[in-house]
Amino acid sequence: MKQTIVHPTLGEVTLSCTRRSTRTTITVRPSGDVRLSYPPYISTKRALAFLESKAEWILASKARYAERQMPVLTEQEVEQLRAEAKRTLPQRVEELSTRHGLRYGRVTIRATRSKWGSCTAKGNLSLSLYLMTLPEHLRDYVILHELAHTVHHNHSQNFHDLVNCMTEGREKELARELRNYAIR
Repeated sequence: MKQTIVHPTLGEVTLSCTRRSTRTTITVRPSGDVRLSYPPYISTKRALAFLESKAEWILASKARYAERQMPVLTEQEVEQLRAEAKRTLPQRVEELSTRHGLRYGRVTIRATRSKWGSCTAKGNLSLSLYLMTLPEHLRDYVILHELAHTVHHNHSQNFHDLVNCMTEGREKELARELRNYAIR
């Protein structure tokens, strides 16, 4: 069962009572969305009490995400970002693919807001121009993630092993850090 409530200080909160939940958890997304998940044997009243007990933490998390979020760009700023991305990202893909012995098709730069990058079955990479708003090490992580898809077209253990190898054992750390950023 899912429902959305409007909390007086936290704003909209999605309540999710599901059998898959084994405990009460709160998730704060980079977008600021808050989700309260709890198992059916916990009452909604008790789950909401848990939410209240964590309100300070939730507000602090939302504030941290807001600091890291990319500002809303004007059309001119987006075009400048696009030019910078087209100038630097294909070259960086070439450098990283050569370093790791991976082959890819072509690189396309798009104003994608739903994801940082993608890889087709033919090994063509599509990268969001908003990658330019990330720190360089996270840009490289996204590129390496997409290059790994030229070998493994899935998110299998072999895929993750390859990404982990290319990131010197830091895949999980980098993935966790990337989740702190959102495309607006």
